[in-house]
Amino acid sequence: MASKPRMAKAKSRGLGARLFIFLVKLSLALVVFSAAWVLLYRIVPVPVTATMLMDENGITKDWEPLSDIDRNMVRAAIAAEDGKFCEHAGFDREAIEKAMQRNAEGGRIRGGSTISQQTAKNVFLWQDGGYFRKGLEAWFTFLIENLWGKRRIMEVYLNVAETGIGTYGVEAGAMRYFNHSADRLTTTEAARMAAALPLPKKRSVKNPSGWLARHGDTIRARIGVVARDGLDSCVYE
Repeated sequence: MASKPRMAKAKSRGLGARLFIFLVKLSLALVVFSAAWVLLYRIVPVPVTATMLMDENGITKDWEPLSDIDRNMVRAAIAAEDGKFCEHAGFDREAIEKAMQRNAEGGRIRGGSTISQQTAKNVFLWQDGGYFRKGLEAWFTFLIENLWGKRRIMEVYLNVAETGIGTYGVEAGAMRYFNHSADRLTTTEAARMAAALPLPKKRSVKNPSGWLARHGDTIRARIGVVARDGLDSCVYE
């Protein structure tokens, strides 16, 4: 007859094995679900995001295909947010290292997020969070880079990014600030919207002043660099 200690150990091993199998199955299910979710949004316009649902100011948005968004806006986004958009596979290692160094030195906390990472966060996750959310963000960034491609990433980014209080997407932003569609944005208009993207509730698009006005002028100048050097070529190839 087996001793009680041996029976307890066998029971413990059996419980551990069942737990391991459950975790493996759960992980596989989450991988399949997340991949299916990403594939769905490769075709279907993103209907709503967590950020939109939590916005107390309501939602104003109007999805537009990238073909109906002025190229100046694409170039402005790249100039302001991610100059290596067409070069990296979702992560800009140099930008991340610089951000980490600056944060460690006690300067203003900054991230090194690419447009791909911002899109993954905006569409599939939430705004706040620590390393757990960052881990999920990395996973979804990997998925959209491989299942969507650069053009779709840019299209989704420009349609879900917050462009003002309760305003989402560059189409809604263009109508709000300039009273016309995003299909005809001047370099100045595109630069002003791009300058406000990191803090759309606080930064003025229509009447920027001081540092923000100068920042917009810098982005406008960089739009020419993006055009000259073909830094947006991956979006239109």
